[in-house]
Amino acid sequence: MKTLVIASHNNATLSPVTLAAVSAALKIGASFDIFVAGKGCAAVAEEAAKVDGVSAVLVADHDALAYQGAENLAATLQANAEGYSHIVAPATSVMKDALPRLAALLGVGQISDITGVNGEAEFVRPIYAGNAIATVTSSDAVKVITVRTSAFDAAPTGAGTGAITAVDNAVDCGLSRVVSEEIAQSERPELASASIVVSGGRGVGSEENFALIEKLADRLNAALGASRAAVDAGFIGNDHQVGQTGKIVAPDLYVAVGISGAIQHLAGMQGSKVIVAINKDPDAPIYEVADYGLVGDLHDLVPELEAKLASVL
Repeated sequence: MKTLVIASHNNATLSPVTLAAVSAALKIGASFDIFVAGKGCAAVAEEAAKVDGVSAVLVADHDALAYQGAENLAATLQANAEGYSHIVAPATSVMKDALPRLAALLGVGQISDITGVNGEAEFVRPIYAGNAIATVTSSDAVKVITVRTSAFDAAPTGAGTGAITAVDNAVDCGLSRVVSEEIAQSERPELASASIVVSGGRGVGSEENFALIEKLADRLNAALGASRAAVDAGFIGNDHQVGQTGKIVAPDLYVAVGISGAIQHLAGMQGSKVIVAINKDPDAPIYEVADYGLVGDLHDLVPELEAKLASVL
């Protein structure tokens, strides 16, 4: 029994979510390798080799994998899947696209977004937007799994001595290509891994008013998030969306401003350690999960809160 962990990265650095996937692999109980697929990704492989306990790092460095397109990544993983009982990846947008394809190529089922491991064949995952928890048992010869990384601590790194091995069987399916890309630049922490997140909802009122949320986020050195309602209203881009159809976060502190607390949003942030809600409706569903609540007009409360924080931070 051996597990292959698929690395998430940008061809330059290993994403921290990979370490959460490693933690899930360790709970399965098998030894594990890490697979790095990309272009010019030698530095990522070197980082992966330092993860504690890794046996080997397999590197597929090829033009076809520069953007980790789902078709090419899935086919390349299939070509390297022999000998592994489990294939595990963080539940990023890339892996959510590629791993179901991989499972189909291998002729097995795919287990999505697990939050717990009960053994080598039994896993825990949320369903119905987190309103119920399912325990799933798989009898497939190969278990293909995505991991909700907010549910697992990062595995330790620095003491690993994994051997780096290049593989030469990368696959170019020729089905799609990247024409161009626009990468959002921000000095704020990355949303999925930030320790503090400040999110705004429809109650903020407008794109201009979102400056209040940004100022509070900057004061706390926090990532900036939003509800789907705020994104749909055009207040902020969809790369900031938190929720069932956005990013799943579990920071030490989550501040929800003008967010009513629809179940789809709660599914993306209710794992936060401390939740603070600011809403003028005292009956808003967000208060059911909040540890602290401020009831009132956010346009008055947020500037006052930011001013008080300015005096102590």
